[in-house]
Amino acid sequence: EVQLVESGGGLAQAGGSLRLSCAASGFTFDDYVIGWFRQAPGKEREGVSAISSSDGSTYYANSVKGRFTISSDNAKTTVYLQMNSLKPDDAAVYYCWGNLGSDIWGRGTQVTDSS
Repeated sequence: EVQLVESGGGLAQAGGSLRLSCAASGFTFDDYVIGWFRQAPGKEREGVSAISSSDGSTYYANSVKGRFTISSDNAKTTVYLQMNSLKPDDAAVYYCWGNLGSDIWGRGTQVTDSS
């Protein structure tokens, strides 16, 4: 079974940092994309960032460019989202997503504004 498991959410101070992790398992594909979406209360789910396993190309939403960095480990089975210079608007449930044969979603991890 293909699974994505997020971790690393928590309280976020304005200007602070958090690192989210997404551990992928149960697949054997070499070419895939894994990314992060987020959903704040009362808002639609939005794409935040993604990374391609084939060439390492990345995508960032305009709202997080220059503040967030997506990366993966050497085995390309764990994807990280380093979030710096956090803003209150970054508070949301962050979901890991992957196109691993089909669209796979993690259960989400909460990032809460501590201000």
